Amino acid sequence: MTLLLSPGMTPTDLGVGAVSVSVLIPVYNEEANIAPLCERLIPALDALGRSFEVIFVNDGSRDGTEAELERAAADRRIRVINFRRNVGQTAAMMAGIDHARGEVIVPMDGDLQNDPQDIAGLLAKLDEGYDVVSGWRADRQDGFLLRTLPSRMANKMISTISGVKLNDYGCTLKAYRRQMLQGYRLYGEMHRFVPIYARWQGARLTEIPVRHHARRFGTSKYGLERVVKVVLDLVVVKFLTQYETKPIYIFGFAGLTFMGLAFLAGLYALYLKLVDGISFIMTPLPLLVTMGLLTGVMCILMGLLAELLVRIYFESQGKSHYSVKSRLNFDEPPTAP
Repeated sequence: MTLLLSPGMTPTDLGVGAVSVSVLIPVYNEEANIAPLCERLIPALDALGRSFEVIFVNDGSRDGTEAELERAAADRRIRVINFRRNVGQTAAMMAGIDHARGEVIVPMDGDLQNDPQDIAGLLAKLDEGYDVVSGWRADRQDGFLLRTLPSRMANKMISTISGVKLNDYGCTLKAYRRQMLQGYRLYGEMHRFVPIYARWQGARLTEIPVRHHARRFGTSKYGLERVVKVVLDLVVVKFLTQYETKPIYIFGFAGLTFMGLAFLAGLYALYLKLVDGISFIMTPLPLLVTMGLLTGVMCILMGLLAELLVRIYFESQGKSHYSVKSRLNFDEPPTAP
């Protein structure tokens, strides 16, 4: 029987027993990698001395991946989720998180490039008091021009804009405490930005070097087009995490900027008219004034509409824009009047 979880629910809500570690592995057309991965992964997890589960999320593979996963699932500690069609790594990661029972969640790739032996190091670092431990492929075994160089540029840009300094956002191998993955949903290609969400929620974050192996079977599912996706997703992340509850700030700032430019253009047009005798119609300045004012007013109106939508979003669903770490001497959580 398949258990379906609503957004925000966890397997514990359905009465499913928890385990210590959940390893999440999204796969797409990785038929040749499933068996050797399990042969390496299960002994590495057994050596931890903790209860664990492995969740494979088959992202609509078109080769023999599903059949290989069925064979691997003879070990009851291996659980499989098969998508009807390919929807992307982020959705696969979200499905794994929704169904995971572990107190610690460890995503990793299914292409044999991550080393299962590194999971022990991630968990040891987590035990030092960190909430998120990110892997860093310091000695990356990929082509430099098409893979490594664009990745380094993207990592630098993400760290600069987000303020969360990591050397390798693209490394899937990470370890999270469960509570750091609750309270938001992942869309698009935003799985690589989970450490940013966690950090902005107060998580203690660190990074350690992990091993990286050259791909043996199959082909990479990523190309240079991911750079464009990273830029666009980063804009969304920046907006949602810093302006989700105050959109008027960003729209209002843009609106006032356009109106300020219109004002300056108007002053310059008057200067040209009164001092140099240049007619308004001889310059594009009047048009710039008109467009600046209209754009500014539209931005401010969009900000007001966004403020209304934010309030509808939170209040209609009983959501809160803050998160509570713990409570002392409270028998019941506060309720709305």
